[in-house]
Amino acid sequence: MNVALVHDWLTGMRGGEKVLEVLCELFPAADLFTLVHERGSVSATIEDRRIVTSSLQRLPPLRRRYRHCLPLFPALIEQFDLDRYDLVISSSHAVAKAVVAPGRAVHVCYCHSPMRYAWDQFEVYFGAARVGARRSRWLYRPVLRRLARWDAATASRVGRFLANSAHVAGRIRRYYNRQATIVYPPVDTAFYRPDGTIPGDHVLIVSALVPYKRIDLAIDAAHRAGVRLRIAGDGPERRALERRANGTVEFLGRLSDEAIRDEYRRAAAVVQTAEEDFGIVPLEAQACGRPVVALGAGGALETVVDGETGVLVRDLGVEAWAAALSEVPRRTFDPDAARRQAERFSRGRCREQLARVIADTHAAGPARRW
Repeated sequence: MNVALVHDWLTGMRGGEKVLEVLCELFPAADLFTLVHERGSVSATIEDRRIVTSSLQRLPPLRRRYRHCLPLFPALIEQFDLDRYDLVISSSHAVAKAVVAPGRAVHVCYCHSPMRYAWDQFEVYFGAARVGARRSRWLYRPVLRRLARWDAATASRVGRFLANSAHVAGRIRRYYNRQATIVYPPVDTAFYRPDGTIPGDHVLIVSALVPYKRIDLAIDAAHRAGVRLRIAGDGPERRALERRANGTVEFLGRLSDEAIRDEYRRAAAVVQTAEEDFGIVPLEAQACGRPVVALGAGGALETVVDGETGVLVRDLGVEAWAAALSEVPRRTFDPDAARRQAERFSRGRCREQLARVIADTHAAGPARRW
C-alpha cells in the first residue's frame, strides 16, 4: 500500500505537527507533501522521509513570508501529484484537506480546524484594527470570501473527517456539512510529568505569538492582578506585545521541549486566553501536575475540569482574567488530579485510535463517505 501524508507547512513543532508525528510513526514509509518545509524545524521522525514541497520552497523570499501567499495556497495544494497512492492522509488546518487524491484512493483528513481566518476569525487576522479599514474591506475580505467558498466546496474530496475535539467536529458540521470522528491529539505524558519541583509565584504562557492567541489580554490581566508572567514562544506579534508589556513580562522566546517542561513545573499555573480548537498546552501542563487558567470555550471545555484541575474564565474582560489570576495562589489544586486528567489524552491512546479508524476507513474503500 502506497501512503501519502499531506500537511499544510512544516515550520515548527506545534499541536498539528505532533499529530503528524504519530501518523509518521504509523506509516514510516509514507511520502510527505507540504507547501513549505523549514529544515530542522520539526522532529526527526517527520523529517526522516521523502518530503515533497510546493514551488514556494524554491523561492526563498516567498518561502520566508509564506503566510502572505495565502491566495496562492489553493492552486499550490492542488498541484501535488498523488496518482500512485492508495491512501492519502491529510493533516489540515488550512488547505491540506483539499489535495486532489486519485479516484481509487481513500482520503482521510485529520482536521485540526477549518481555516479560522476564512470563517469565524476574519476580524482577528484581517479586521480594520489590524490591517486598516480600506485594506480589510476591499482587499482581504473579497480574497477570504472566495477562499471560504473554495474551502467548503473541496470538503467533498475527503472520504472521512477526523476532528481533534467535539468543538472542531461542530465546526466541520457547520462549515462543511460533514460528520467527523473525534480522535484527540497526543499528549506525551511520559515526557511531561511531575518531578517534585516546588512551583513559583508566577504564571506561564506557552504559545505562538499570533493574533488569535490573545496574549495581549493575558499581559493586561497579569499587570492588573500584580502577577508575574512569563511567555515562552515566538511569532509575528512579539514586538507589539513587548511594547505593550513595557518591561513587566519575561519573554523567553522559542524553547526546547525540555526547557518548556521545566517552565511548566516551575509555574504556579499555565494560562490560555484564546479559544482553542483543542489546545495541547493545558494538557501538557496538567501532565506536569500544574493547574490551568483557560477561556471557558472551545477545546478547554473538554480538557480542563473547572475547579478541580484549573479555572475556566467565561468572558474576555480584563477584570475577569485579573480576578482569575489573583485567585490561583489562594486555591489548592491536586497535582494528581491534573495528572489523571492528562493521562486520558495520552500519546498511546491517540496512536491506537488513529490506527484503528484509518484501517477501518481504508477497508471500506473509496466509495464510502462517512
